Amino acid sequence: MNRTILSLIGAATALAAITGVASLTAGSSDDTAPAAKAATRLPVERSTLLCPTPTSSDVGTTTYTAFTPKGTGAQGTKKGTAGLLPAQGPQDDSDSEGANNGQKDTQNGQKGQKGAQKDKANEPVVPLKEPGKPVTVETDRSDAPALIGTADGPLAPGWTVQQTTTVAAGSGRGVLGTTCTAPDTDFWFPGASTAKDRQDYVHLTNPDDSAAEVDLKLYGENGRLKPSTDEAITVPGRSTVPVLLSTLTDVDATDATLRVSARSGRVGATVQAVDQSFGSDWLPASAEPSGSVVLPGIPADATSVRLVVYAPGSDDADLKVRLAGRSSSITPADHESLHVKSGMTAWADFGNLTEGEPGSLVLTPEGGEGRAAPVVAALRVTRGKGSDQETAFIPATTSIERNATAADNRAKGSTLSLVAPNASAKVRVTASAGSGGGTPVTKTYDVKGGTTMAVEPPRPASGKGGYAVTVERVSGGPVYASRMLALPQGGVPMFTIQALPDDRSTVAVPTARRDLSLLNDGKQ
Repeated sequence: MNRTILSLIGAATALAAITGVASLTAGSSDDTAPAAKAATRLPVERSTLLCPTPTSSDVGTTTYTAFTPKGTGAQGTKKGTAGLLPAQGPQDDSDSEGANNGQKDTQNGQKGQKGAQKDKANEPVVPLKEPGKPVTVETDRSDAPALIGTADGPLAPGWTVQQTTTVAAGSGRGVLGTTCTAPDTDFWFPGASTAKDRQDYVHLTNPDDSAAEVDLKLYGENGRLKPSTDEAITVPGRSTVPVLLSTLTDVDATDATLRVSARSGRVGATVQAVDQSFGSDWLPASAEPSGSVVLPGIPADATSVRLVVYAPGSDDADLKVRLAGRSSSITPADHESLHVKSGMTAWADFGNLTEGEPGSLVLTPEGGEGRAAPVVAALRVTRGKGSDQETAFIPATTSIERNATAADNRAKGSTLSLVAPNASAKVRVTASAGSGGGTPVTKTYDVKGGTTMAVEPPRPASGKGGYAVTVERVSGGPVYASRMLALPQGGVPMFTIQALPDDRSTVAVPTARRDLSLLNDGKQ
């Protein structure tokens, strides 16, 4: 998935076309002018995030935690703003009603709100005031809407919002956690399902004023699942549309891969998976297709681990499977490799893979990178036994180049997994102040190459309320990370896992060859 971040000052024309927001400094047309200097990295100046509709349950409680790491913004910039507003929801008179399979987002604000109700709907949710201090908001509304928001200035770099919902009972019982996503045009969801014991909805949220046209395609073990319709889904501007995956095809597929691609516009996409036996959670999008993938943070007490992989390219993928454990990397018994046919979904059941130790799965191409066929992948992880089982998902993620943040950590229940699949690495972890005050605390970890280190992250000193954890790669090889939040209830080990990709708080900006301000001779 390509994360969209809107920025910057000093960008070249090509960069402006990619980000959509830029201030340009023109270069010289003189062919004898010296070559442009190497690009420098500057903090982004605008970020966009989208949070899906949390739940329709009457026994659900949702916590939103917003945070921007301190010290990532440009020095001396004006005070920034960051907040989210409710999405409008599908319009009752929209021509897209049939294409959207009759799904109506009853959780969103009603059409025609006036006066005080309209003003209240336009109030920002989780407004962030300053970097380094998280803001937490809680709601138990069953009609809580999807959210659309932006951050600018010093609040934009690394801005993250965590949405955590606890459903105490019913078919959607469990902890549903997700990091609110940036809008994009292409998403892959290996691990989705159209099986009768699953209800998977993909939530599509459009942050822009104009409508977006979105294609949804499902792929199973024999290729694309025969669709019920080839019509695109219309997502009205500033709205969200949930689509039940089983309405897209008549095929009952336990393991499938969903592709979300926008014909026009852009959307945020996340899959809500509800299992009749194993609870519910959000299935985030996998990282972009790659020849080698890392799935970090399998809990030590996982009772079942299921891998789902899809090969989107024209070539089959032959993958070597390794488990990066606490002290070394091993090849799982009877799962040394996995063959994935082009355009098809494959899976493997690993059972009690970690056997009481934390670990991470590392998939690399058989025969080396030169023969790599790109894949997307995700893990379905189960904890507990019998009727007290709970599930979560770990998608393939990108390495942390500089920083990554997990918001909404509590006094108890957080486990941070750090993975160095190749060379050893040094990692700095900072716990922010709490939403109710306190002092940040920093700790450094040395992660041995080929291993997974699972630690309880540091907590703020004398802090109250939720807090954020920021992971910084200091030196060494690539580092991957995830955070598990365990919130057990009634004997059920409820939990959720969020992968931590790089926050892309900075972007490379080419340095202009000439400053046109010199041509004004000091005149404004």
